[in-house]
Amino acid sequence: MNLFRRLKFSGFWGWIVAAFLLVVTVFNFQQKQVNSTPSRSLSNTQNQAIVNPENPSNSAQNSQIETIAKSNSCTQQSPFDESVRFALRGSNLAQTAKTKQQWDEVARNWVQAVAWMQAVPPNSPKRAFAEKKVVEYMRNLAYSQQQAAKTQMTSQFPSFDSEFLDQQLQLYLSYLSTVGKPDILIVGSSRAVQGIDPREMKVALAAKGYQGLKIFNFGVNGATAQVVNYILREVLTPDQLPKMIVWADGVRALNSGRIDRTYQSIMASEGHKRLASGVRPKLAQNQSEQTKICYQMPKSCMAQPKWNFPKASQENQQLETEIAVEPLELESESETFDFVQFEQSETPQLNNLLYRSSEPITATPVSLGTTIDANGFLPQSNRFNPNTYYQQRPYVSGQYDGDYRAFNLGGEQARALSFLVGFVKTRNIPLVFVNLPLTDDYLDSFRWWAEQQFRNHMQRLSKEYGFLFIDLSEQALTRYEYFVDPSHLNRYGARVVAQKLVGQSAIPWPRAK
Repeated sequence: MNLFRRLKFSGFWGWIVAAFLLVVTVFNFQQKQVNSTPSRSLSNTQNQAIVNPENPSNSAQNSQIETIAKSNSCTQQSPFDESVRFALRGSNLAQTAKTKQQWDEVARNWVQAVAWMQAVPPNSPKRAFAEKKVVEYMRNLAYSQQQAAKTQMTSQFPSFDSEFLDQQLQLYLSYLSTVGKPDILIVGSSRAVQGIDPREMKVALAAKGYQGLKIFNFGVNGATAQVVNYILREVLTPDQLPKMIVWADGVRALNSGRIDRTYQSIMASEGHKRLASGVRPKLAQNQSEQTKICYQMPKSCMAQPKWNFPKASQENQQLETEIAVEPLELESESETFDFVQFEQSETPQLNNLLYRSSEPITATPVSLGTTIDANGFLPQSNRFNPNTYYQQRPYVSGQYDGDYRAFNLGGEQARALSFLVGFVKTRNIPLVFVNLPLTDDYLDSFRWWAEQQFRNHMQRLSKEYGFLFIDLSEQALTRYEYFVDPSHLNRYGARVVAQKLVGQSAIPWPRAK
């Protein structure tokens, strides 16, 4: 009553203040109701979902309820228990996973399991045990990712009878859709796909003032001049071509005396027939990129960070720079991860999942160095040692090497090179041919003679046709530690080659838009 009398005599501003206080009071009361109701009314349903996550009748409802409850309230949760819940679900799903989508779901659950187990506080009595479980769960995650990658994506386009070409083409189309057209495209055979690291080239170019360039390695095992010409002129469309092409290879690519089995297989493939009929390869686009599944990562209830995500309009090359990390390097050359395979038996119980080691679980060692990265590069970590290499493989001299068979730098490979040079000229795309290094162990007298003939031939053609020839067969790049075998570079050699190329002042590097 006293408040009413004061407002009556306080005039206009007094009533404004009173109205504001009333609105604030009502708003706070409604917020308390919203925050408290879901966590109380849905707690029983949440517990049901944890006990039986595989119940198909209420899985969607459980997911929605759980997401709403967690987003509207900050509840104290046990990271260890949350991790176990996701691990159990991932293990259960792995028993029946067959499609790429199913293995993706398995992997997502293991990601959650790893994140929650890593969130066990450092001073917790469970921490030491949790650290061991993180390692185990990461192996399970790696295995599920491997299975998802192995499972073929739905494709409307038939194979080119070259598994490597099929995979690289699919990856390149995905790269175009995600990152955009590359500024520099590396092409060639297996020597190219292992011999130039796009990420290292990007870093080296940025240091010289060429920031923000996008680089992709489209190397294909067995690719000759005919195959490279076919990919660039026939498979890719003009709007899928880069600003510059770096063709990295050697004698094999232009020796018409050898049988070009890779090109012959492609020409006889269903993929080529479909392409010749006017149908072009493209990725499936019938699925929405917006997922309806929400996940909750562990975070502190004391401090809610405000994340500033980059807008979609920002350059997609952040995917290659800010998020890029140094590839995982194993402690020894022969060390591999054991990707855990789940036994196709009964659904694992919680105690089995937590307290038993992986003795009964079969494990398949898979080298991390045999995986193509997002930029098409195939990193190899092993180092060539002739003392051990030839204990497992016979030595083949140049006279009996199929790559140097009936050595001939004319013929169909020379014609393919001529066609390709004319093609890129009409589109103002600079072409740089890089002669990759070889070990002295590989270069016996016959190969040395053939390589010398090749260098002289390419230097003459580069002046005649108007492309750039870079010879990296220098002594400094032939160290065994840069090679995985006598003629193929490892990731350390690929790094040095990328840096050497960037140091070539004659190369007209493009500028990012």
